[in-house]
Amino acid sequence: MVVRRLLERQQAGELATRHVRAVAETVGVSERTVWRWLEQAKATGRAEAPVRQGYAVSDEVWALLGEAGGNVSELRRRLVATGGEVPVPSMSTLSRVIRRDRRAGRALLTGREPDVAGSRRPDALSELGLNVVAEKGVGGQVFLREQKHLAQVPVLVPDAQVVHTPAVRSVLRTVAHAAAVGAVVCLYGDAGQGKTVALQYALSQLPHPARVRRVHVGVHPTVPELRRVLADALELGRRLPRGAGEADLMLVNALRQPRVLVLDEAQRLPGPALEFLRGLWDHPDTDTALVLAGAGSERALRRVPALASRVLTWELVPRLGPREVATVMAAFHPLWEDVSEDDVAWVDEHVGHGNFRTWAKLTSHLTAETYGRSRAVVDRRMLERACARLMGPL
Repeated sequence: MVVRRLLERQQAGELATRHVRAVAETVGVSERTVWRWLEQAKATGRAEAPVRQGYAVSDEVWALLGEAGGNVSELRRRLVATGGEVPVPSMSTLSRVIRRDRRAGRALLTGREPDVAGSRRPDALSELGLNVVAEKGVGGQVFLREQKHLAQVPVLVPDAQVVHTPAVRSVLRTVAHAAAVGAVVCLYGDAGQGKTVALQYALSQLPHPARVRRVHVGVHPTVPELRRVLADALELGRRLPRGAGEADLMLVNALRQPRVLVLDEAQRLPGPALEFLRGLWDHPDTDTALVLAGAGSERALRRVPALASRVLTWELVPRLGPREVATVMAAFHPLWEDVSEDDVAWVDEHVGHGNFRTWAKLTSHLTAETYGRSRAVVDRRMLERACARLMGPL
């Protein structure tokens, strides 16, 4: 069937290399093999492709690829060393099949599982570089740091840990899926819920974090302004032509690369700018994933139905639930370990409201008040003073 369709396009003068490449990746063969099928079909008049099993990457080998950080060469070296795959496929076959599986949506998580860390670290949260430092706690929580070149998180509290909650794990899966298939996703939630930290962690865990590009936009940018910041993010720089048509063509060519483009504060984008993004990601050769994030970003996208319909996943980062606040805060900072659950519940009811940023600011005030004390006890009176600094008299 596929060979017949290719023949029809060739006879109509519409066959392009991308068609052959798509068939090759779908079937699991090389482009040269598909061209050979076409030649045989023209010579024999038979348009059926030979039936072949092809190589498939097992779950065990896929997990080994994750442990190798997505490096196919390292994966093949390990397969040869262990003798796990007999015979071991060639480098070209292995690369082609892995690329096909990833484009089909098979998510790849690197095997950089966190090492166990103590309950306290000597470094401050302001040094949050992001390599994962972790200790699994109640409910599978993980405490982490992210790589410095990805971290853009304002930090107020020394000796704190960023808590990897189930919401962070969900964002990790969503971003990995989007990166694999070059999709558009929307990450939303109220301000201060931890969207940025969750996104930084997910990006740091991609097989190729160096391919992540950030787009920094102002408030209500025009289409030319958005075009310019996209060019800067894609490192086109001064090479961008002055003509809009030529500039857009250069952007489309840059978006052929398998990258992840992150646009935070997407709610700032007006309708024309969002329509411009929709046009770029509508191009059939675009292979770059787009992450649109921000409080209210989902409402902005809904105003442009053509773009909203192309969003693969709408990922909500919710506020902390009342039952998980005590556990999460004890993981976040050792200061909360000896605070009673009743006091934590009181703070959450009056001030915290499940907002992680509010809790971080409150922790900063408490840390400042207890600084230098050998055995500081956080009691209700101290909590009331700290809450008053955030909310005024209670």
